[in-house]
Amino acid sequence: MHFSPISHKLKSISHWIFDLDGTLTVPVHDFAFICRELDIPPGADILGHLDSLPEPEAFKRHTRLQEIELDLARKAQPSAGALDVLERLHGSGARLGILTRNDREIALLTLNAIGADGYFTRENILGRSEAPPKPDPTGIHRILSGWGADPGDAVMVGDYLFDLQAGKVAGTSTVHVGRPDGMIWPEFTDFAVTSLADLAIYLS
Repeated sequence: MHFSPISHKLKSISHWIFDLDGTLTVPVHDFAFICRELDIPPGADILGHLDSLPEPEAFKRHTRLQEIELDLARKAQPSAGALDVLERLHGSGARLGILTRNDREIALLTLNAIGADGYFTRENILGRSEAPPKPDPTGIHRILSGWGADPGDAVMVGDYLFDLQAGKVAGTSTVHVGRPDGMIWPEFTDFAVTSLADLAIYLS
């Protein structure tokens, strides 16, 4: 676990926004398979590529993407420590939100599958139809605006670069949750944990 100057104030932050897939859930998305299935160049931004296509083709591939995501949502499992972190934050009175590049309805299904749906209200779960996909910070601003909260009293938690970039641009603190591939982005990370189980220990 890496502690930076932000760590001493992490417990006092009362507005928490989480990425979903790979952060609150066990990472299962096979992005190489998804790219092959949707005929997207390897390593490309999936949503960005689909949005660049002509409308009929974009609709067709978005539909297939949703089918893949729906199947994964039904099988979702909570990541280590996820429910413990949410319970601790909820018990402390913190406001909780989700900002995902997934579809909101699939996000709701995922949260239900992992037993975390009771911690979030629908209006505080934003998917790609409610806000531009991360790293665009608009979704963070919308959630904070609904709470009447300042970015300085908020944190964005995620496992990928786009989560951290969105938080930094929005002006929130950022927490990076470790990934199986070990990728890190220290320039966008205020606080890093190997898993949410570590974060739960720190918040206890």
